[in-house]
Amino acid sequence: MMTASVKWVVRSGPLPGLFAAGLVAVVSACTSGPTPDQMARTTLETAPADLQLLCANEAARSAGVESSKVLPVSSRKLDAKNYQVELNAGGTPTRCIIDADGKIVSIGAA
Repeated sequence: MMTASVKWVVRSGPLPGLFAAGLVAVVSACTSGPTPDQMARTTLETAPADLQLLCANEAARSAGVESSKVLPVSSRKLDAKNYQVELNAGGTPTRCIIDADGKIVSIGAA
C-alpha cells in the first residue's frame, strides 16, 4: 500500500503575498451585511435632532421636570409633515407629535 505525503514549500517573493490577498478577498466576499433597502435607517425616517429637542423641552415643561431629565427614546416620520417622538420624561413615557416647522401638534402620556 502506498501512502502519499504532502510537502509545503515556503517561498519568498510576491507569490505568497498575492495568494494571501486573494484568500482574504474570497473569504470576505462570503460574509456580507444587509442590503441598503433592508437597513433600519433606510426604512424608517427619524425626526431631526432639533425637533426632538423641541419635544423634549415641551415635555419637561408640561411634566414639571428639569429638561435634563427628559430623553428622546425613539422617533419616526408619520407623514409628509409630522413626526412622532417618544420620550422618557423623568420616568414617564411621553409621546410628542411635532410638525416639520417645529410646531407641537400634541404632547401627552404614551
